Amino acid sequence: MTARTPASAPPPSPDARASDLEVALAGLAVTAPATLAPAALVAVGLADAWAELPSPLGPIAIAWNGRGIAWVDRAGDPTALEARFRERAGRSIHRVDAVPAALARAVEARIAGDRRRTIPLDLRGRTDFEVAVWMKALEIPRGEVRPYGWIAAEIGHPKAVRAVGTALAHNPVPLVVPCHRVVRSDGSIGQYSLGGPAAKRTILATEGLDPDGLEADARRGLRFLGSDTTRIVCLPSCHNARRITSRHRVPFRSLAAATAAGYRACRACRPASGAVLAA
Repeated sequence: MTARTPASAPPPSPDARASDLEVALAGLAVTAPATLAPAALVAVGLADAWAELPSPLGPIAIAWNGRGIAWVDRAGDPTALEARFRERAGRSIHRVDAVPAALARAVEARIAGDRRRTIPLDLRGRTDFEVAVWMKALEIPRGEVRPYGWIAAEIGHPKAVRAVGTALAHNPVPLVVPCHRVVRSDGSIGQYSLGGPAAKRTILATEGLDPDGLEADARRGLRFLGSDTTRIVCLPSCHNARRITSRHRVPFRSLAAATAAGYRACRACRPASGAVLAA
């Protein structure tokens, strides 16, 4: 007599398998954190986060997203600050506990004068001219200043001195891009978007400059400074000019006068660009 093999159970239907999978997945579900959506928007640059950092002017607000730093402002009333940002950037913004550690270190290093540190910036919506002005301002060393005309000449628009001033006034990331190191072409300190002339003087003083002395020299006609030992002429705040001892300092009212006296232009501060004056 031949033994009979038990019949196999019929396979589950597709609908039954789908139902079992849904039940299993439901058991894995967790509630998404409330910060997930804002964090995702910040990561792709559709919104910004902000927090405070210390600075020579006191606390500042830094706003950033996945593209980079988008805005710097004096810290103050958070509601007003966020309203200003939304009006200017057209994006939502929310406060977080702290600037990411790596970004905070980079900003602090930049304020301290480290121009080698790369900091990503979100400059969407800005013109090529504005970006060129701001990137040129990044080249100015800590403790030195350049006139608006220097920027204009360096970016290939020597007649656009007033436009350079306008672009600097609209710099969305002051301190990170050191527009405080650009002064009026007549030698006066000029305005500053992060608190006006008084704030600008404070920052320059923390960098080792004497703003009152710079203006006084400009009023006396000292626009360029040469060394009678090297026969090199510089802009007055150039680090090379500041090493000239008093008995070897030769002041000049114009680069033409320095050239006629046999002086050659400093390669560091490039005073030929600084010779461009505002109308």
